[in-house]
Amino acid sequence: MSIQWFPGHMTQARKKAGETLAVADVVVEVLDARLPQASSNPMIHELRVFRQRPCLKLLNKADLADPEATKAWLAYFDAQPGVKAVAISCKKASDVARIPGLAQKLAPHRNDAVKPLRLMIMGIPNVGKSTLMNALVKKKVAAVGDQPAVTKTQQRIDISNRLTLYDTPGMLWPKIDHPIDGLMLAASHAVGINAYIDEEVGTWLANYLLEVYPKLLMARYGFATEGMDAVGVIEAIAKKRGCVIKGRGGELDMERAAAILILDYRSGALGRISLETPALRASRQAELKAAGKLPVNPDLAVDDGKA
Repeated sequence: MSIQWFPGHMTQARKKAGETLAVADVVVEVLDARLPQASSNPMIHELRVFRQRPCLKLLNKADLADPEATKAWLAYFDAQPGVKAVAISCKKASDVARIPGLAQKLAPHRNDAVKPLRLMIMGIPNVGKSTLMNALVKKKVAAVGDQPAVTKTQQRIDISNRLTLYDTPGMLWPKIDHPIDGLMLAASHAVGINAYIDEEVGTWLANYLLEVYPKLLMARYGFATEGMDAVGVIEAIAKKRGCVIKGRGGELDMERAAAILILDYRSGALGRISLETPALRASRQAELKAAGKLPVNPDLAVDDGKA
């Protein structure tokens, strides 16, 4: 299954972002802490490297992610030149309050009313950019919704005479080369619902959870996972939650059960889960390379050593 989603407004958003980046000092890239590299848009990397801008990577939703995996990602990103990474929850005022100071350290020459610090907030859809903007400004200035691509236009906000923010629409890239990236993005609600089928995404998620977090499945749904495959997990959830298709003789509604699993992952009801680690991503990349399916964009790998 290859998941692709690139609404028309994203082309214009990319062009506008490139223009604005010329006057910004620091790129603040908001990532999903559960899939930090998969939720990092390679176009953002290309734009900021071209303009030679430092990057503050915010691993948002860290309260939903596996803390050990997050620790590994922070070390990975911090090892890159011009990059500082921090794990946060945009819903926590204390976390958001740290961001201007962290960004300031990446651009120490912009630190007064004559040369105010100019931050460009970037990221893929539905990672929390609008929530971050509203928290930074301390009032609602950006639309927040539970569907990706709510924000479609760029805006500038002068917080003070020393700090300016540029908010950009969520941008994906035209072709998601890594199939598992597409599945992770769909599971995490970063692509539109018309771009994927719940049962296919849920089955992939169930397989991953069986391999990495089987105890969380057992704790949430109350069934033993030993000897079970991904389809069996979806079937078991359907039975536990009474997901049947009306008028079909008790036939299980696998699509509805898969949607329940996905929602429980997204909300954190399943527990703290990360869908990738630097080591796991490198392993997946090696498998693609061996199969002759290596993505053409090196920024989809974790072993390229580039910021």
